[in-house]
Amino acid sequence: MSTTDDELRRRKYEEALEVKSLRRIISAYLNYPEAAEEDVKRYERSFRRLPVAHKALLTHLPLKYQKLRRCISKNTFFIFEMLKAFEPPVDMSQDDDVCDHLDDGSCGHVHAHSEDRDPCCGSASISGRSHSNKSGEVCAGHEGKNGNCCEPESENVAVGLECQKDTHKDGCDNATCVKDQNSHDSLTVANKDTSSVPPESPDYFESMPHFHVPLVDVDKVRCVIRNIVRDWAAEGQKERDQCYQPILEELVRHFPERSKESPPTCLVPGAGLGRLALEISCLGFISQGNEFSYYMMICSSFILNQTQDVGEWTIHPWIHSNCNSLSDADQLRAVSIPDIHPAGAGITEGFSMCGGDFVEVYNDPSQVGAWDAVVTCFFLDTAHNIVEYIEIISKILKDGGVWINLGPLLYHFADMYGQEDEMSVELSLEDVKRVAIHYGFKLEAEKTIETTYTTNPRAMMQNHYFSAFWTMRKVGTGVQESMDE
Repeated sequence: MSTTDDELRRRKYEEALEVKSLRRIISAYLNYPEAAEEDVKRYERSFRRLPVAHKALLTHLPLKYQKLRRCISKNTFFIFEMLKAFEPPVDMSQDDDVCDHLDDGSCGHVHAHSEDRDPCCGSASISGRSHSNKSGEVCAGHEGKNGNCCEPESENVAVGLECQKDTHKDGCDNATCVKDQNSHDSLTVANKDTSSVPPESPDYFESMPHFHVPLVDVDKVRCVIRNIVRDWAAEGQKERDQCYQPILEELVRHFPERSKESPPTCLVPGAGLGRLALEISCLGFISQGNEFSYYMMICSSFILNQTQDVGEWTIHPWIHSNCNSLSDADQLRAVSIPDIHPAGAGITEGFSMCGGDFVEVYNDPSQVGAWDAVVTCFFLDTAHNIVEYIEIISKILKDGGVWINLGPLLYHFADMYGQEDEMSVELSLEDVKRVAIHYGFKLEAEKTIETTYTTNPRAMMQNHYFSAFWTMRKVGTGVQESMDE
């Protein structure tokens, strides 16, 4: 078989794995109402087993269970509207067994989507109008493929991504990509008129086979719902003030003059649902968020691209735990989202969201010295190899560039029992800073900030982190050959 045939076969196999993973993620979203209903039925069974005298003390519980069902319906409506707006970046009509047909050992190693930590090639952007081209964990750790990005020429042009795992060419969705005929690596973005496009888009989900998934997958959907509060609800403002505000203030301090003609560039790996990247854009930076998770990217794309009004949607994020509630009303309370209209927030031209694994997307020659600032918020401990993260951050920053970090070191892969091949390098904060110095960073400021992460502010139990917050500057490109032992 020729090299070309091998490459084509590998690409088909990778796409088939991508489809398989995305289908499972969509199935997790579609399974949400059924899994939630099973929880309510379990509560009802427990209630029915109570002695009559005990039931008499708790006559309000059957009504609470009916209210829970209404809350689940509200969440389900939001989820299904989000899925209807999602345009899969790959052909979802492929057969499930295509992987088995293709995998004869000739494909070699491919970067397939993990079932537990799904890479994403979705899209997220800002648009001030309705589109019919609606595009598109890990929810672990704190709550726990190559990505392609394109940037808008104006606020009303969306940012899109294609799922291409073998190149770093820009892909576009609501913006039209025009390839430079003289270069295989150059893409430009042209404005696309969407006013005449019919409002309906293909419904991939009614015809697409979906299936029951493990409850851990549905838990990731519930995690996304809680993350929405952190990034896009007024109720999450306190947490954003803890985590995002120190970063924003530090960026302003280090970049006091931000020219509209030549704005500084800032990368936000692990951007989640996109709020921090958007806030940085609103400060006058060309900001790019990078996110690995399809769960997150599907949701961020919907909020960034499809939102028309403040408080357009209502969710009930806290209904899935009966523990540590002060009252039923607290547990069942509604949260309106978003708290701002993303398209009207005052973004800087060039804001984008890029889907894919940070290492695979940015460990590329085109990214060397490309960024004035890198912001990592609750991100470093998502690494299999944190040294590799720091090395890449150093590579992609310009000399004199600034790295601002906030977060704990709750390594996501530290307790992957039974998965012997799951790499996890877990360093102390002292070692993390030593590695950073090795890669050309100078520590300019640091302190500890007490923070929470997707915490119910009215719960009786809340996890608090004493997060490391620092600013480091890349002082040079020279890196010593070996570290001191």
